[in-house]
Amino acid sequence: MPNSVNSFQSFVAALEGAAQTRKKESTLMRRRYNPVQLLIRNVIRLIVIVPLWLLIALPGFRNFFEALTSYSAQVEIGQLLLGLIGTFFTVWLGNILAGMFYVLPEWERMILLRLGKSVGVRGPGFFLVPPFLYSVAQIIDIRISTYEVKATKTLTRDNIPVDVIAAVELEVEDPERATIDVKDYWKTTEWASMEALKSTIGSNDLRLLLSETEKISSMLKAEIDSAAKDYGVNVRAVRITDVTAPPSLVEELAVIARAERSAKAKRIQAKAELDVANSLKAASAALASQEGTMQLRQIQALLEMSKEESSMIIIYPMDSLSGGAIANATAGSRAAFNENI
Repeated sequence: MPNSVNSFQSFVAALEGAAQTRKKESTLMRRRYNPVQLLIRNVIRLIVIVPLWLLIALPGFRNFFEALTSYSAQVEIGQLLLGLIGTFFTVWLGNILAGMFYVLPEWERMILLRLGKSVGVRGPGFFLVPPFLYSVAQIIDIRISTYEVKATKTLTRDNIPVDVIAAVELEVEDPERATIDVKDYWKTTEWASMEALKSTIGSNDLRLLLSETEKISSMLKAEIDSAAKDYGVNVRAVRITDVTAPPSLVEELAVIARAERSAKAKRIQAKAELDVANSLKAASAALASQEGTMQLRQIQALLEMSKEESSMIIIYPMDSLSGGAIANATAGSRAAFNENI
């Protein structure tokens, strides 16, 4: 039973792959549809086929049908064969001559072969490709394209299964190498992107994948570009669009991040308090090093205290007992006054 289920899943996967391939091919055909080129080729077909058919094939058909309508005992089959051969020849020659004309838009390039050897890239614009001696290897779209790469259930360096989706943006820089050096540059780039994505996931922790997506994208771009440049493809950018991890692990990482931020804040506060203590220690040592500096500091403190509206300052000598008594009496009477209010 499990074998049959696996076979059915493989069959469904094969069908999906074939459907995607057909969709891709149909997209390419629609993109290469060129009404100007089609019009020119149809005009050439009419110019070539109609006169040749009237000259070569029509006399044979006329002789054959005249023999039939005259009820002749001898029907010339050779005339019918001559008319059919002339028709096939004119159609074939018209298609061959019409296929010489190419009109390529600005975003397409043609790789031309002469007796099987590449002679360079042609396009855009209007040009002729002589038949038999020259042949078209491939017509490539050089516009910037974007495709999506998925890595499902891939283990990170800390053994956490994640699903990562990345968007790869590329363009064909060298159409000749993209045609000759590799059979299918698009599929090859996709496989290289998938391999690079899985390798990048396996070499990084989940926290880095979630917090440093730009750095991971730069590493991924460099790895894909190093493989794609061998066949003329330039990877312009790689963007990680989604990273899916188990919710429990994401919550645990959030708790760890909050604890780290709290510890960092406490370390910064402790360092600030230590700097303040060292500054006060240095200031007190400087004040005690010379005579009179402490009195200057006291005067500065009195100046700051005098800026308050509710303050009362009594100045007396530090060694005067009467001054201290006056200050104490004033402070006591002011406190009693505040209590009565």
